[in-house]
Formats: sequence, structure tokens, C-alpha cells
Amino acid sequence: MKAFYGDLRLGILGGGQLGRMLIQQAINYNVTIKVLDPDREAPCRRLCNEFIVGSLSDYETVYNFGKKVDMLTIEIEKVNVDALEQLEKEGVLVYPQSRIISLIQDKGLQKQFFKENDIPTAEFQVISSAQQLKQSPIPFPYIQKLRRDGYDGKGVYKVTDESYLKGAFTEPSLIERWVDFEKEIGVIVARNENGEVKTFPMVEMEFNPEANLVEFLISPSTLPFEVQLEAENIAKRIADTLNIVGLLAVEMFLDKNGKILVNELAPRPHNSGHQSIEGNVVSQFEQHLRAIFNQPLGDTACLSNAIMINILGEAGYEGPAVYQGIEKVLKCPGVYVHLYGKALTKPFRKMGHVTIIDNDREKAIEKARYVQKTLKVIA
Repeated sequence: MKAFYGDLRLGILGGGQLGRMLIQQAINYNVTIKVLDPDREAPCRRLCNEFIVGSLSDYETVYNFGKKVDMLTIEIEKVNVDALEQLEKEGVLVYPQSRIISLIQDKGLQKQFFKENDIPTAEFQVISSAQQLKQSPIPFPYIQKLRRDGYDGKGVYKVTDESYLKGAFTEPSLIERWVDFEKEIGVIVARNENGEVKTFPMVEMEFNPEANLVEFLISPSTLPFEVQLEAENIAKRIADTLNIVGLLAVEMFLDKNGKILVNELAPRPHNSGHQSIEGNVVSQFEQHLRAIFNQPLGDTACLSNAIMINILGEAGYEGPAVYQGIEKVLKCPGVYVHLYGKALTKPFRKMGHVTIIDNDREKAIEKARYVQKTLKVIA
């Protein structure tokens, strides 16, 4: 393989904030980066060596982009997998591999993978019609998820009782038994081509109930060591079973009985790992690069307590972004603001994140709550 720090050309499918932060790390390794994204104002547009505007779902666009690089990676799963398969056949390295992206694009296949490999997950049923939904043996309440194209809480619907069926999705979907959970937890695992595997310490997450996406994350977890070890072992087992090269985010529930259930996978850097930039010896973005370049994986140990908060566009505001209160939060020691370069805000759009570092866990949480109340994205 060409030297990643010299003549290797890395292509990124997707030019959003994940790609932006990946590029920020790749610059330290002198990596040549090309980016494909449909939005000419995408966050990556000014950071990469070459930015190409084009559809991620169009075969010819993805194929032609891939032919001009030596290696492809993704920052979003919604890409044309047929083009990636052909590029692999022609010698372009694609990490994560196209077969893994294909699996994770379909939540039904993802659940079947869990079942076939004894990965603990909630009881589920794949649904192809409204009639099948009505006849399901899974009791109310349950969660209905579109098999494809759901993200950041979209494509998810809670069916509380029979009256909710009229609002259910009619597209191919799956339903899951409602999990009465104690905590939402997550583990990010990395694996390189040599088979070296490392996990980041387990984190605890709080979700915005209205937007249904991660709003508040605490690292490291203070849950019992046995729970943390089991979660990390599950993530390692999934990575090894998939033979993935790259990063894999494993989202899980800890139910009221202390049982861990895997919810979903994301084969890329993930919102649940942003705190690693300041909070861990190696960040998730550096680890992803090390994995796909088949380099030794870095030390994932926590340096301090780290709280991550998503900066979301405020409800009722749409237009040029104004970061109200940013001067106040920047006065706080241990507060790190990351803005994603998005000119326009809209309700619940991810505009950035803030990481709060403090050796005192309670002080870190206190400062995080202050940031939540103070920093608002309006227009």
C-alpha cells in the first residue's frame, strides 16, 4: 500500500461534520483528502485537497470518484454500495467494506445479523405490510423503525396502542419490543486489517426526547465494572465477526434487569465518540485513520471526565446561524467548542458540539448544564 503520509489519496464519501473532524486529524498525518458530497456548502468544502459536488447514491458519480483515489471511507452510510463493490473488485480499498455498509443500511438485516450471531438484542419482527403489523405477536408498546434511510431519530415511531397504528409507517420496516431501560450506553471499537482490536471506554448517553438524538454524553461511565467489560466485549465480538476494518459504534441499552441489549451499529466515527478529541489519549478520528491505514491502534484511555453536549438549532429559528452566549461559555475553564461550519440553522440541526473536561465529575456535569442553558443557536 502507498504510504498514507505521502502519496496515498483518501476519498471520503460525505462532507458533513464527521468528515470535517476526520480531515482535521488527517492533516496531522499529511494525508491527501478528496471529498464527495451533494451540498456545495458542506462543512468539509474548505478543508480538503479537492471537494467534488455530486450524489452519494448515484452509481456513476460514486464509481468515478472512487477511481480517482486509492482508498475510500465514509462518514455517512447512505451511499451507493454497488459502486463500492465494483471499486473493490478493481483494487480500490474500501473501509469499512461494502458488504458491511450494505448490512448496516438495512436495519432488518442488521437485526438478523444479531440473531444469527447470538448478539443480545430486543425481540423484533420484520414487517412488510400494514396487515402484518396489525397481526404482530409483539405486545404494545413497541418501536417501529424504517428498514432504510432512518437517522438522527428520523424513521422511528413508537406504537403505544392500537390507535397509533393509523400513523405507522407503510414502508418496509421492523418492530422491536419496547425496552424499559436504565441507561443508554455506547462503545466505539476499532479494528485494523491485521486484526488488532481496541475499544474506547463505555460511555453513558442522554437523548433529546423531542429530537430523539444524543444530546448529553458522559465519559467514562460509573456503572459497575462488570457491565462496562461486558459491553466492551460485545463490541469486540461484533467487530471480529464482521471482520470490519475501521471504526464501529455500538449503541446499546442497559435494561432494568441489568441486561445489555444492542440497539444499532454505525460503521464510522460517531456522535457518541466526540468527547474523545479532548477526553482520551487518542480520538475516535485518529483511531479510524490508524485502522484503515493498518497502523497500530492508539491508546484509548480516558484522560479526564469528559461531558459532550450537542449544539442543536433552537426550535422556531431558521436562517443564518447566530451562536448566542458563546462568549460566556468560552470563559469557563475546560470548555472546548467545536462548530461545524454550517452557515444556516434550523430546528434540531447539529450545528456543533461542546466538550467539558474536569477531574471532578460533578463539576464537569455542573459546567455542562450551564453550557446547555447558555449556548443557543438562533437566527
